Amino acid sequence: MFELVIRALCDTIPRTVDATYLFAQTPDNQASVLFKGRQLLEKSITPKIMFAETGERSGYLGYDAWKKQLLAWNVAETNMEGVTVGYDVILHTLSEAEAMMQQVKHKGYQTVVVVAPPFHQPRAFMTAITAALRLYPEVKLYSQPGETLPWLGEAVHSQGNEKALRKDLIQGEAERIAKYQAQGDLAQFEEVLEYLNNRDAAVS
Repeated sequence: MFELVIRALCDTIPRTVDATYLFAQTPDNQASVLFKGRQLLEKSITPKIMFAETGERSGYLGYDAWKKQLLAWNVAETNMEGVTVGYDVILHTLSEAEAMMQQVKHKGYQTVVVVAPPFHQPRAFMTAITAALRLYPEVKLYSQPGETLPWLGEAVHSQGNEKALRKDLIQGEAERIAKYQAQGDLAQFEEVLEYLNNRDAAVS
């Protein structure tokens, strides 16, 4: 687990990728991913930032709210791409990852960066890789944690159901990883690391 966490937080990425996906966050944490998405655009690393195209849902303010914020930061609407997540499922990390991966495969994107706040990034990246292994194993996923927000700041997380200091959300993420691996909803560490090693060997 320790190796996976370090690699998720300190990944190497190409000079350019086809798109970037921002995992949905509550208002307390959304600045982390929105700022990172804008930064990747400004550095010309990505031409597109993708995020869930839903209304306000599961603690997420919705596509229009995020689009409004990005427009206020002078991000062009043509640089944004909505991802439809089925309304028959709760908006959570796995449902987002699967919807994102289906769209990435349909669009033919071959390289994608995924972004979540630092405390959520390891599980979000693992979940994206899990979806890739099931739906589009050829895609190369890369990890970029969002901007770090104050660790002693209180924040709502997990579909708006959990409120704690950000530093204390880390333990909850570790527990979810163990739980979802046991349920078969999340790839094992060895599978994720094998994916990363194969990804890097292919471009070295």
